[in-house]
Amino acid sequence: MSTWRTMMLALGASLMLSACGLAETAGGAAAAGASAAEQAKQAKEMEAKVQQQLEDAQAEAKRQRDAAEAAAN
Repeated sequence: MSTWRTMMLALGASLMLSACGLAETAGGAAAAGASAAEQAKQAKEMEAKVQQQLEDAQAEAKRQRDAAEAAAN
């Protein structure tokens, strides 16, 4: 009976350690997912910022062309 109890304790300990590993894996996957979502958010913000800079540069170029044409006339 002592061997049976030892085997059951070893099995229980093994299952608990396995469960901890699964929890860590799930936690790691969740963290990776959150990290990917944050990176996607930052990429969208950067894209919007670059788009705004492009539009500002185009507007400035138009102002300069308009001013040059007005000066030529």
